[in-house]
Amino acid sequence: MLRAPLSSEPAPAGLRRMRLVATGLLVAMAVLFLLTRAFDHLHPAIGYVRAFAEAAMVGGLADWFAVTALFRHPLRLPIPHTAIIPRNKDRIASTLAQFLRDNFLTPKVVARRMQRLDVAGAAGRWLANPVHADGRIGRSAGRLAADFLESLDQERLGGMAKGAIAARLRAIDVAPLFGQALGAAIANGRHLPLLDGMIRWAAKVLDANEHMIREMVHSRAGAVMRWTGLDETLANKIIEGLDKLLGEMAEDPGHPLRAKAEEGLERLAHDLQHKPELRDKVEAFKLEMLENQAFQRWIDGLWETSRAALLRLARDPGKALGGRMGETLRQFGVTLQQDRKLAETINRFARRSAVGAAADYGDGIVRLVSDTIKGWDARTITGRLENAVGRDLQYIRINGTLVGGLVGVLIHTIDALL
Repeated sequence: MLRAPLSSEPAPAGLRRMRLVATGLLVAMAVLFLLTRAFDHLHPAIGYVRAFAEAAMVGGLADWFAVTALFRHPLRLPIPHTAIIPRNKDRIASTLAQFLRDNFLTPKVVARRMQRLDVAGAAGRWLANPVHADGRIGRSAGRLAADFLESLDQERLGGMAKGAIAARLRAIDVAPLFGQALGAAIANGRHLPLLDGMIRWAAKVLDANEHMIREMVHSRAGAVMRWTGLDETLANKIIEGLDKLLGEMAEDPGHPLRAKAEEGLERLAHDLQHKPELRDKVEAFKLEMLENQAFQRWIDGLWETSRAALLRLARDPGKALGGRMGETLRQFGVTLQQDRKLAETINRFARRSAVGAAADYGDGIVRLVSDTIKGWDARTITGRLENAVGRDLQYIRINGTLVGGLVGVLIHTIDALL
């Protein structure tokens, strides 16, 4: 038999079919050679057919040996310089990792490549129409992404992702960002829904805690007020007054207390950006939150949720983006395509993030890829590589058989002329 046992990875149907075609063609050439050799004396033209079959058989055998030697020992014989991929698995892992490091994960290369990418536009087009935008290439890329994500060491990958999130949060000075966001919201009037929500919340709190106000007034009133029932009347007046005040604030955009609240928000936005004492307090609160175990569990959950969502998106974009969430994302995709200022902001953020990630985590990603591949056994890496490129290699066998046959006819023709 010309085929050695297959690796532990099952071969796709297309690869098995191409193997059968290539091997069948080689066997056919061998049978044709035997027939033409037996009947060569009947007609001179049979010599050409014999030369074609002989050279095709030699070319097919040579290419079969070359293709097979990449993945295993031909005929299970320990011939030197065969089973190249299994024997050099670790070297392939190191070379691939170094290739990624030198050509993809250096900050200079990442910056140059990211400069040409419209991340926001691509994301917008995909989000706006995820099902029709994928096509056969998109589906194949999605399956490849899902398989690659599942094949990586999840503990190490998760640790890197969570460490990156925590490191980025520690590096961000959140107080000025909050101040700028609040200031921009106030300037554009986007703080009004927040203010309305605070007023409605205050009204609900008052309604739910009327008994506390009554108890407080009753406990602090004198004996005469309690005996005459004036404490109850006073409590009712306080509750009615507060309720009326909140109602007026909710209905009247120009209410003086709303103006005071807006002044307080403006002052807070300014202090967050320019007051060192407040910035230090916010920074201390942020660091305390990052060290909190509950926050660490939240980051763990965020990573697991994000990974699961990525796998769902890769495997079935249409299903994962269904429902209200899908509609929201589709609307966001349309906005990304139409709002150039927003798109440029996202592209700039993507470029800076990619360059920063390459600088900070390039070596870690390289080690992750290298260690993951080195952790595969020889049969696994052989099977995966063979399944990925095996069809093209079988075409090489077929082409070698046919080209060898044509060369044989050419040589026979030259001999006949001479």
